[in-house]
Formats: sequence, C-alpha cells, structure tokens
Amino acid sequence: MENYSTLVAKQQSYFRSEITKDLAFRLEALQKLRTAIKNNEQNLMDALKADLNKSEFDAYSSEIGFVLEELRFTIKHLRSWMKPKRVKTPLTHIGSASYIYSEPYGVTLIIAPWNYPFQLAVAPLIGAIAAGNCAVIKPSELTPKTSELLGKIISELFSEEYITVVQGGVQTSHALLGESFDYIFFTGSVPVGKVIMEAAAKNLTPVTLELGGKSPCIVHEDANIKLAAKRIAWGKFTNAGQTCIAPDYLYIHKNIKDQFLQQFRESTIELYGQQALNNPNFTRIVSQRHFDRLTKFLNDGKLFMGGKTNENKLTIEPTVLTNITWEDPIMQDEIFGPILPVLEYNNLDDVIEGIHRHPKPLALYIFTENNNIQQEVLNSVSFGGGCVNDTVYHFASPYLPFGGVGNSGIGAYHGKGNFDTFSHNKSVLKQTTLFDIPFRYPNVKNGLKKIKLFMK
Repeated sequence: MENYSTLVAKQQSYFRSEITKDLAFRLEALQKLRTAIKNNEQNLMDALKADLNKSEFDAYSSEIGFVLEELRFTIKHLRSWMKPKRVKTPLTHIGSASYIYSEPYGVTLIIAPWNYPFQLAVAPLIGAIAAGNCAVIKPSELTPKTSELLGKIISELFSEEYITVVQGGVQTSHALLGESFDYIFFTGSVPVGKVIMEAAAKNLTPVTLELGGKSPCIVHEDANIKLAAKRIAWGKFTNAGQTCIAPDYLYIHKNIKDQFLQQFRESTIELYGQQALNNPNFTRIVSQRHFDRLTKFLNDGKLFMGGKTNENKLTIEPTVLTNITWEDPIMQDEIFGPILPVLEYNNLDDVIEGIHRHPKPLALYIFTENNNIQQEVLNSVSFGGGCVNDTVYHFASPYLPFGGVGNSGIGAYHGKGNFDTFSHNKSVLKQTTLFDIPFRYPNVKNGLKKIKLFMK
C-alpha cells in the first residue's frame, strides 16, 4: 500500500507558508480553475460520455455548468465571506468587542464518487480553495476518463503541494485515510461513510459526509398530476437514476394512482422516447456489478412499465414497479438506478409513519396544492433537504446549503455553505486596556453581590 505521508507533509508545509490565506491568491486560484473548465468543456463532455454515456446536455447542465455557476457565485461573494464578523458583546464584557474569524482547516481530503464524477469532485474543491485550504482529491476509479482528465487539469493549474489529484481504487482511499488530514469531505454510500468516519475518529478529524438513502416522493390526491408526473420522471431518470437525491420510491394517493401512472408513462416517453434503450443519450449504469444488482429488483412487485435491459450496453430502461411493500428487496436499500417502486396510501399519517420507521432520507418531495398538508409533512419528517411540487431542483441553489441528516449525512455545502464547511469559526474577544472591571476578581469586597447583578 502506497504511503502518502510525504505528499501530506508537503501540503502542510505549504499551508503554513500562509500564502493560501491571502484573498488575492484564493481569487486567482478560483479564476484559473474557472478558465480551465471553460477551455476543457468539450474534453469533459467527451470523458463523461465515455464513462457514463452522458449526453452533452446532461454533462453540461448537471456537471460543468453547475460547477461554473458555483465558481461565479463564490468569486463574487468571497471578499465579504472572509471578513471577520463583528457580533454583539454582553454587558458583562463592557469595553470589549467580539468577532468571528473564518480560518481554513489546513490540508483537506476530498473523496469523490462516480455518479457525477466531475461535479462532486470540483464543487467541494471550490469550497476548500475559497476557505484557504490545501487539498488532495481522490476521484472514482469507476469513471477513469473523467478522473484522468480532472487530474490533468489540476496538475496543469496548481503545484502538488497546494492541490493534487491522487488516482486509484479502494486501497488508495484506505492509504489516504491513514494519513492525518485536517478535514475530510466524502461523497458516497452510507456503508463507506461509516468507514470514513471511523478512520477520521482516530485523529479526531472533522468530516462532511454526503451520503444517501431512500428519498420518498409523495403525490397527494390534489396534486397537479401532469406537472408532477413530468417533474418526477425527470428527477428520477436523470443520469439513469444514479443520483443521491433522486426520488427513490413513490408514495401515491390511491384515488389518483391510475391516472398518475398513465401520465407518468407519457411523460417518460416524452423525455426519453418509446425505446429508451435505443436512445443514444440515455445514461448507462456505471458497472456490471451495479447492473446485476439493479436487474434483480425487476423481479419485485408487478411491472407497470419498462423492465427491458441491455447487458452489453449496461442500460436499463425507465421502469415502474407497482404492488410493492416495505418487505420487498427493492425497499431495503437505496436503489440508485432507473427503477421506481410505487406504494399507495389513503391516509397521510400512514405515509409519515412508514417514513419514520426507516433511516432519515437525504431528500423528500411532496406534491400537493394544500399548504396545510405541505406543512404537516415538512414539520413531521426529518430529511436533508427537498422540494414542494418539484424534485432535485433544490440542489442547484447556491442559497440553500445541501446535506443530509442522520444516516443520510453530516454537514452541508453549496454557496456560502461550501465556504463555511471548509472554515473553522474562530471566536475572538478584543478587550480594552483603558479600564478594568474590578468585580471579576475574587478578592474584591462585595464581589459576589456585584457579579450577581450582572449574571442572572
């Protein structure tokens, strides 16, 4: 197993030089990254096509364009984010001033997944740079073309002691986790997240874990059926369902179930055609192992639509399964593929109870025109983030920190949340020397009486 202690030591030394903390240095690094991404736009599209068969539209909108927007937003606001924030000072501290300083952690490790291999590696990197850190990026070995291109771009832009990409598989990740980093940012599955947290605990290293889980999508009987069907089909089948916040399963009111499913079929055909397997732009499953795992789920429940597969191309067409119960294998783990199981309900309390019996989801989606029902679900269910009358779209807002809760993750990022994640808030009290408060000291006469007047 390779030893990365020399690399980490180099970055620690570079960080201690203080250069990464300078505003101009951070802005220049972010601008260089932005320019390089624009210059490599077609190369990135080609790599994502080779790795996952992503269309140029999907590659740009969900990966390249997303990162460029995150960069634009960060560059625009970084100066104000970096300024020490003055906060109120209590009467007991009269004469002093209180500030919160955002300081970088130091050397950070970013472990990225394969489903959005460019976006989910570079978006946290933007936060690391903006906050003034050094970074080691470990991209996924399952998307080799994109990972290789990412490594090439980063090596041409930055010195190894500042930012570097380390290629490799599971053994490489384990070797990196054996080093003493100042912060670890991981995106991936819940089981691997537990491994990351266990490794981080040995050095008490703070972590952000962007995990997943079974994200419910609820369609109430008063929902706008046509719009709900289209937005759910888009959110579920984008990237062939290989999205951590994709609707994992559908809870639909029984009074509209048949009508909705017919509309859902039409919406899916509108998006991907009658024969999605023949659509040259339909994303493939990342590996044979994941393809085999997903095809086993096709035996659950009753097939409403889809179900066809092409093993040579590792593709599975958009599929809906009905007659599903919580006991079916497909309901035991996150699906992460283009298969949507459907449960029906009559009473909303049963939906809430069903969700409560399982780990807290990363996302939740509720379709209803009733504000009271919206609030009931939002107040009753704990989840990372989500949408009312839409799916997935909350992820793209720089004003909404994105992250999980419980089993679905720890911490959040995007926009200022990205800067905050990679920054330690350092509290500082600046005290006056013009006078002193005598009753703070134990030898002052009637000191207890006086201090009680202030501290109640």
